[in-house]
Amino acid sequence: MNTQQAYDIWSDIYDTNINKTRDLEAKAIREILSGKTFKRCLEIGSGTGKNTEWLITKADEIVCVDLSEAMLNKAQAKIVNSGVTFTQADITREWDFAEGEFDLITFSLMLEHIEDLQEVFNKAAAHLTTGGYIYIGELHPFKQYSGSKARFETEAGQQIVTCFNHHVSDFVQAGKKTGLALVEVQEYFDDDDRTSVPRILTLLMRKNDG
Repeated sequence: MNTQQAYDIWSDIYDTNINKTRDLEAKAIREILSGKTFKRCLEIGSGTGKNTEWLITKADEIVCVDLSEAMLNKAQAKIVNSGVTFTQADITREWDFAEGEFDLITFSLMLEHIEDLQEVFNKAAAHLTTGGYIYIGELHPFKQYSGSKARFETEAGQQIVTCFNHHVSDFVQAGKKTGLALVEVQEYFDDDDRTSVPRILTLLMRKNDG
């Protein structure tokens, strides 16, 4: 089952099943971006709108992009706002959904499904304003090393979505090659227990002059 098919099926229970990764990343993005406001946000991997509902309080306009049409349908059903648009697209292809520039681009729990990080970073940086930010919230590599992946239960059994391991340095170097400066790195732990393996990795990057 490919990634798009998996998330189409998962969409029926994505908002209601127990999912520590989903919930902790939602907490992370709200903390990392809490003190900032934006004009235009490009939300990559917007899914069912778990973060969109909050992002629209921080940005005047949001373009929501997801590979799964079923996930986007769930988001559209609960988010009615003239500042929000929804587009089904594969970000490994041409970014014809991204008109103009954005001062915030977010990636939430989706870069693990992308094999070539550099290609995506190149495209994102090209659509980012000078001084704009890229937020990344991902399942922590340490979790991936132990075998943890995006997965969900169906009547046919457990479904595991195709994932690729990316190290912390992979994100940092991909950003550096496109002129992005690392502003902040944070790790989030279950129950805030810092003696355990972190669940979520967040990176905030900024496009500087020149």
